[in-house]
Amino acid sequence: MTTPARATFAPRPGAAPVAQQLLTQAGMEARLMLRNGEQLLLALVIPVMVLVGAVQGAERVGLDLDGRPVDVFTPGVLALAALSTAFTSLAIATGFERRYGILKRLGTAPLSRMTLLGGKVLALLAVQVLQFVVIGGVGVALGWDGPDGIVGHLGVLLAALCGTAAFASLGMLLAGTLRAEATLAAANLVYLLLLGGGAVVLPAEAYGGLESWVTWLPSGALGEAMRSACDGTIDAGHLVVLVLWAALGTALTARTFKWE
Repeated sequence: MTTPARATFAPRPGAAPVAQQLLTQAGMEARLMLRNGEQLLLALVIPVMVLVGAVQGAERVGLDLDGRPVDVFTPGVLALAALSTAFTSLAIATGFERRYGILKRLGTAPLSRMTLLGGKVLALLAVQVLQFVVIGGVGVALGWDGPDGIVGHLGVLLAALCGTAAFASLGMLLAGTLRAEATLAAANLVYLLLLGGGAVVLPAEAYGGLESWVTWLPSGALGEAMRSACDGTIDAGHLVVLVLWAALGTALTARTFKWE
């Protein structure tokens, strides 16, 4: 009778590669976001309601727009969807993660601040793909033709990426410095203010003398970049504004973010 050889185990303790950490964190963040009813309300229900209501309302009251209402409002609502997910939802979720000590536990793991932020941004982009499919589908059902050509699709992609980076960095800045309750109130307040006065859904020209000012807001820059992209033009100026906001928000977040 022979004795079986003993198995030899060679454990390799240590942190996973940064790319694997990033993808794992992004997957977890996306699953948590899609399971949360409040997040889905902000991500899908409210933008769809705004789109349908704006298109139907504009046609009934005879709102003076430069083009068909569905062509003006659909890109704006796509920008609103990015704002709601990348800023409001992210800020609120991260704020309560700080309160319940989740971020503190993550801070003891080999997960850097940039990896945490990157994972959240990747999760946001995944959710935004779903948002754009749903909102774009509703827009097409209302008569929207979609982005104009390859340049238009590329412009939408660039606007979404730059807008997400800008609003995610600002959302993390808010969540990393305020208490959870204050973050909840501030994020919702900023969302409502930008929805009504940030040139997101309505084009900047609708704000009269404030047109040149609202386009310097990240909301106005994203809305104008998205509308230009859907018309087949890449708006480099407003994309640069979004990149500047992203750089400012990231720098401040890196300096001030608190894990608890």
